[in-house]
Amino acid sequence: MSQAPVKPFTGRHMAVIMVGFFGVVVCVNFFMAHLASSTFTGVVVKNSYVASQHFNGWLDEARAERKLGWRATARREADGRVGVALLGVPSGAAVTGQAWHPLGKASDRVLHFRAGGDGFRSDEAIPAGRWRIRLEVVADGQRWRTEEMIS
Repeated sequence: MSQAPVKPFTGRHMAVIMVGFFGVVVCVNFFMAHLASSTFTGVVVKNSYVASQHFNGWLDEARAERKLGWRATARREADGRVGVALLGVPSGAAVTGQAWHPLGKASDRVLHFRAGGDGFRSDEAIPAGRWRIRLEVVADGQRWRTEEMIS
């Protein structure tokens, strides 16, 4: 019975193992950083503890608003103004809003809306790009809020 010669473990073997290990770690880190930066909405609170104390109240408000059954669709029109179509909202509604750039590349803008033929239209124009529009609709003593992404 002859045994196969045992090859010694050399520095080259250790170098390949170390490069492979850290290569995998670096690849995973870059992948996770890409996912984090591509999905981050830019919502930041000044004090997360204080925000957490209000969280259940915010959920209750959202449930009450959802029961109203109101819907809104926002769009950026050719002249840069924001158009909003409302569905299920009683007549005589008042709409206000705010446009904010998801990552803060542009300053936030307050939007004032006027009723038009097919919904509401903002008095202010916003630059081209991706914007999150926060809308607040008040009708028949009820308040409803939503957010829409437009580009």
